[in-house]
Amino acid sequence: MVSKGRDGRAGIDAALVRRLIAAQFPEWRDLPVEPVAFDGWDNRTYRLGEDMTVRLPTAAAYVPAVVKENEWIPRLAPFLPVDVPPILGMGTPGEGYGFPWSVRGWLDGIAADQASVEDLSAFALAVADFLLALQSCSTEGAPPAGAHSFYRGASPSYYDDETRFCLKALEGRIDTAAAAEVWDAALDAECGSEATWFHGDVAAGNLLVADGALSAVIDFGTCGVGDAACDLVIAWTMFSGRSRAVFRDAVNKGAVGQDDGMWARARGWALWKALLGLVEKGGPAGVRDDERLRIVHDVVEEHRMRA
Repeated sequence: MVSKGRDGRAGIDAALVRRLIAAQFPEWRDLPVEPVAFDGWDNRTYRLGEDMTVRLPTAAAYVPAVVKENEWIPRLAPFLPVDVPPILGMGTPGEGYGFPWSVRGWLDGIAADQASVEDLSAFALAVADFLLALQSCSTEGAPPAGAHSFYRGASPSYYDDETRFCLKALEGRIDTAAAAEVWDAALDAECGSEATWFHGDVAAGNLLVADGALSAVIDFGTCGVGDAACDLVIAWTMFSGRSRAVFRDAVNKGAVGQDDGMWARARGWALWKALLGLVEKGGPAGVRDDERLRIVHDVVEEHRMRA
């Protein structure tokens, strides 16, 4: 039994998806359409039959990812150690919906933020292996970091004004002076390594788990070619202690130089995201805020240890 998610967010509902499928992929028009239980923000995802999904961007800002993923995921897939979304078709605007969309194969597994991962160190090693394989893929003709990747893969300085605003807003709630040191160090750490592929959103929700192990990586919407430091943020968002050390050691053995500067920039990316979440949510700190505060603490402490 497939658990169902909420229908109708961002003006997209199952009835619209059925109309789009019937008009553009009539061979699948009789298959059931249901919202998935755990949906993303940038896109709405619907289960199509037993073996497919339909993925529709929720706003114009997310449209560039559709064409990019449809072109590049099939090219990258043969060189990656775990499954990635199989692209089965690309839809066009219609039926009152104004953006391109895609049909993909269903991937079994549960998102890591919903699954129980018994051996987190082994999982960390598998994530590192995926990142190193991705970084080793040819970059010829690939899209450089920019607006389509929301500037993941570029310098974190793009978010300097936003981060400074968050630091000011969080005075009295965190050690803003120490956090500012982490951010300044990230901006000062210039990227001297060769540009590589990056995923751009290596988060627990985009890592699928089957039988306790990493089975697939999804959501390549922010991928591109540039500085892979943004992909190391998971060292603090999901890993800690031994699993973080295993991840760091495995990544550092890669062909691409993961030097101290790259880790400094990664701490900056982790800090920016955590600060932004704390400011945008507001109000009393809840469970998620506790996690963001932990991330801020961890990157500050690591910066102090390595300064």
